[in-house]
Amino acid sequence: MKQVEVVAAIIEDLNNGKILATQRGYGDFKGKWEFPGGKVEKGETREEALVREIKEEMNADINVDRYITTVESDYPTFHLTMHTYLCNLKDNKFDLLYHDNGELEHEDAKWLDNSNLESVDWLPADLEIVQKYLEIKNEKKVKKL
Repeated sequence: MKQVEVVAAIIEDLNNGKILATQRGYGDFKGKWEFPGGKVEKGETREEALVREIKEEMNADINVDRYITTVESDYPTFHLTMHTYLCNLKDNKFDLLYHDNGELEHEDAKWLDNSNLESVDWLPADLEIVQKYLEIKNEKKVKKL
């Protein structure tokens, strides 16, 4: 089975704690929700790839804050390894841009908080990340008590 390794950004709004979900605009998984990101190119670190991919896909500059988790997920035609990082937008702006094939990279994007994170139709690997993110957030709340 084909192996695919990618990086993904959990982009958090530092003012209100919401995170950005993007809806795929092309391909087999069009319409499903995901965290933006992409493949690591030869000679890049994972963090460099993430900064580049978010710039290419969303015309946005990000700060990569910290590594969160790596998930492994089997899809019908490939095995996915996805490394995720907590990030934030440098200037709080992004655009929905077109993919090389002429379709939108992401046809929609929305900010979600902990109460509605599971309200969109996430891709399987991204749903695992949502669950891990919620675990981390709940651990922080417990530690503060």
